[in-house]
Amino acid sequence: MADPQVQSLSQFTLSETPSGYLLEIEGDGGASMAVVATPEQIDAIIDALDDLLSEDEAAADEVDDAD
Repeated sequence: MADPQVQSLSQFTLSETPSGYLLEIEGDGGASMAVVATPEQIDAIIDALDDLLSEDEAAADEVDDAD
């Protein structure tokens, strides 16, 4: 299986639908994709981002404390 071409995020939109949410993502190369997500899937995305950002903040705090 070939690796997908990785692009930087240029924009995204999130809109509510009768069955959940429509997430549209566009890369800087112009490629885009749209996916329908349930409220539970959006919550999981939010939780994963929060966990990742919390780890980054904790690592930055460790560097600051070492100074």
